[in-house]
Amino acid sequence: MIYNTFGIPATADRFIELHTLDDLRQLLDSKLLQQHPFFVIGGGSNVVFTRHFPGTIIHPANRGIALVDGPSADGSLLVEAAAGEEWDAFVRHCIAQGWHGAENLVAIPGTVGASPVQNVGAYGLEAKDIIHTVRAFNISNGEERIFTNGECRFGYRSSIFKTDLKDQYIVWSVTFRLYKSFQPCLQYQALTSALQRQGIENPTPQQLADTIASVRWSKLPRPEETGSAGSFFKNPVVSRQHYDQLIARYPDMVAYPVPEGYKLAAGWLIEHAGWKGRNMGRCGVYDKQALVLVNRGGCSGAEVLALADAVTSDVQRLFGVTLEKEAIII
Repeated sequence: MIYNTFGIPATADRFIELHTLDDLRQLLDSKLLQQHPFFVIGGGSNVVFTRHFPGTIIHPANRGIALVDGPSADGSLLVEAAAGEEWDAFVRHCIAQGWHGAENLVAIPGTVGASPVQNVGAYGLEAKDIIHTVRAFNISNGEERIFTNGECRFGYRSSIFKTDLKDQYIVWSVTFRLYKSFQPCLQYQALTSALQRQGIENPTPQQLADTIASVRWSKLPRPEETGSAGSFFKNPVVSRQHYDQLIARYPDMVAYPVPEGYKLAAGWLIEHAGWKGRNMGRCGVYDKQALVLVNRGGCSGAEVLALADAVTSDVQRLFGVTLEKEAIII
């Protein structure tokens, strides 16, 4: 079985699946992870394997979704989900139960355990907006710790689990603050336009989720049909001065202000560097969304990396902007 959505065959010295808390404790007690390299993989939706991994691949496969508190006076409730739960299935389960707030994150590949690590986001919402706490275990001493939302230090596609505490904790479950009442998040223009085309002014939770999924798959490849790692690059942030120089040359450039300056649309930069729809070897840039690199059939991780480097080089040359990979390269 291939545990990555790019569909690249990969091997490791060891592959360990964790189904129960006892499985996790036995692994931590063995000290194996202190003696050899390791990597924790969920759905493998943001990873590209370029070689045999000389260590241990850990795959949390625990299951369970439970209402643990509420609803409170303000209608909020807490829902705990195991790290091994498929993310899209979790969001759809919440909709079916009448637990609202996660609808905009439907159809994102991956697992619940990856959501706080990566701070997944889409269509005006990020995981940080609904995460209450994260239950994780220290790899060095096996101690359990409950991280509050603030302690997770969420950033754009980032968290403390990717920065200061990288490779120090294994996420075991995540508790989300959701609501009995439904307040749709309609900040994203493509989403509101899609609803308008359907004649929907006040969407139900299911209508919102279905529309988001439809919009998403109209622009992104379905993992079961075309191998990819989703958005391969992060949207870069440039200074106000750099932005002013670029917008003078490219008036239609997609960007929006952030505290650090301006965030540019990486897909726009890649497309205008001439890469949208182009292939290099057995991989290429997706023809509907230039932010996505895809497997054209039997590609290797080395080919993906070579394509990413070529795209990065052209964007740097044309715009003076350095693209940072969102996908993890192993």
